[in-house]
Amino acid sequence: MLQAVGIYQYVVDWGGAGATVPLTGFGYSLAKGVAEAVAEKGWLGVITGGLTATAGGIAAAVLFGFLAAMLFKPGDKR
Repeated sequence: MLQAVGIYQYVVDWGGAGATVPLTGFGYSLAKGVAEAVAEKGWLGVITGGLTATAGGIAAAVLFGFLAAMLFKPGDKR
């Protein structure tokens, strides 16, 4: 929401890395990617911008999740 009204960049500049950590950072990356894609491609950017901007983070999450599933066996804790 703050990115939509143009305030979140000021929070990032003031707060530094604390404003770009996982949850808020992911939302910020999505919103910023959408804004840039809309400026470049028009309304098609609403669909493609967020995924393009966060593709690296999504791919890393899938890869690390897969590796964790391969290395560790799930089981019930009794």
